[in-house]
Amino acid sequence: MATLKVHNSTGAEVGTIEVNTEALAASINKQLMHDAVVMYQANLRQGSHNTKTRGEVSGHKKKLFRQKGTGNARAGQKNAPQRRGGGLAYTVKPRDYSYRLNKKALRLATRMAIRSKIDDNETIVIDALDMSAPKTSQVAKTLKALGLSEATTLVVTEETNSIVYKSVRNIPGVEVQPVRELNALSVLKPKRMLVTKAAMQKIADGSFAEPAPL
Repeated sequence: MATLKVHNSTGAEVGTIEVNTEALAASINKQLMHDAVVMYQANLRQGSHNTKTRGEVSGHKKKLFRQKGTGNARAGQKNAPQRRGGGLAYTVKPRDYSYRLNKKALRLATRMAIRSKIDDNETIVIDALDMSAPKTSQVAKTLKALGLSEATTLVVTEETNSIVYKSVRNIPGVEVQPVRELNALSVLKPKRMLVTKAAMQKIADGSFAEPAPL
């Protein structure tokens, strides 16, 4: 059981919240979290790399000079791999790097990632992020008051919040995600995690689902 302090937008402590980390994840398996992160990163790859073979390089296929009588070594066509500007012998072609792990394993990896953030004191709970309109300066002021201005941060909200998203998107190193979209990569990538009290209550209750792989 972990007791997390709840802060307001000025950084002052306004309460606490109990999180049963044992119920969240009985233990932390680094290999499972690593496998999940590698899968998400692989699924983000475009795989659009492409290099040309000797048959795809522009240029004629005629020999550069006759084979005998010149005193030079025998030479093939201009597009040969050993010549400058020629095609590559071992080309790289577009491919799909995506794959999927078991859904149950991904869900468990997400829970382990969240527990590791709580156990390592890298999670800060805020009572609310209530704004009537997008205001980047207000969020930046809140992050500074909470000591997060110099750290990459994931802001976790209870539901999709366009106002918070628009307020945060211009702050370098800060991203926003609702609880239901959390995954091992998004949780482990930033140094700190700022969670609203309502979102943390959802996490504590276990009422969030692992999204489909990217």
